[in-house]
Amino acid sequence: MLFTGSSQGMPYQVERIAQQQGTPWGMAFVDDQHLLVTFREGKAMLLNLDSGDWQQLSGVPHVAVYGQGGLLDVAKEPKPSGKPWYYFTYSQSVTGKSGQAATALARAKLEGNRLIQWQELLVTQSASDTSRHFGSRIAFDQSDHLFFSVGDRGHRPNGQDMTTHAGKILRLNLDGSVPEDNPFVRTPNALHEIWSLGHRNPQGMAYDSTTGRLWSIEHGPRGGDEINLIRKGVNYGWPVTSHGKEYWGPVDVGEATEKAGIESPKKVYIPSIAPGSLILYTGSSFPAWRGSLFSGALKLRHLNRVEPQADGSIRHEERLLESLDERIRALAQSPEGWIYFSTDSGGIYRIRPSDQ
Repeated sequence: MLFTGSSQGMPYQVERIAQQQGTPWGMAFVDDQHLLVTFREGKAMLLNLDSGDWQQLSGVPHVAVYGQGGLLDVAKEPKPSGKPWYYFTYSQSVTGKSGQAATALARAKLEGNRLIQWQELLVTQSASDTSRHFGSRIAFDQSDHLFFSVGDRGHRPNGQDMTTHAGKILRLNLDGSVPEDNPFVRTPNALHEIWSLGHRNPQGMAYDSTTGRLWSIEHGPRGGDEINLIRKGVNYGWPVTSHGKEYWGPVDVGEATEKAGIESPKKVYIPSIAPGSLILYTGSSFPAWRGSLFSGALKLRHLNRVEPQADGSIRHEERLLESLDERIRALAQSPEGWIYFSTDSGGIYRIRPSDQ
């Protein structure tokens, strides 16, 4: 155990359970005892939560590892009928475009220490020679659809350009096909996978199965990180609207903070916390946290908790684990309702009630 704390009258303890070289970027529970962890450096590993032992998985294809790119998120199919699919996002070199990479989505099954039946579902039209803003997180709804985010690739106009996947949240069927009820399937020149637009770099998504809401958290520029309630076909403004400043000086980004026809964020962080992830807590181990959104903070180095209200507003913020002083990257809720998180220094930690 590293230390103890208390939140909303609930005592908890924090412990580091494993350490590994690299940046653990995504996490998905295989079962009660094992966690599948992706590393931005291009490897996937299985962690035994009881022993702390690691096992590297074979079957991961080559990914383009540079800058903010690499092997990114992993998410387990929520309602498998047999051996479950695991979905991955990653940066992939683009054939015929030297030095360019795009965010891609694939799925595979786990057999022992191997990923098998690897299927590339979509290489997004987001190719760029920049090394930043790939996104990318994955979320599932209750109707056999998958959402995943793609950053603007460092080119601001992409957020409003419907001919590119960059700066968008996409929606697919689980086999990678396009749902017929996606909002832009009949819009000339628009890519059919697009669900929402006007995003800068969403690195957290969480679906609330109780309310049917999809939440996203994304990086603003210098200030202006946003939590957005994602709805079908809606424009979230980037780069037309923003609460952030230019990196080169105290100058507003965009035309305004709000504008007609553009959805405003439910919460804005000024200064930026630099969010790395997002989960909606649904467990029973911490009753006072149920329904809260948790995000890892990279720049301000804490675990951020907010409370969405029935009307979609967010009215409370709590910053936990500041004394840990770590860049918190990925988050996952365990079957028993504990919170696991990774840090950019290679640590895997868990938060559990002090009496368990």
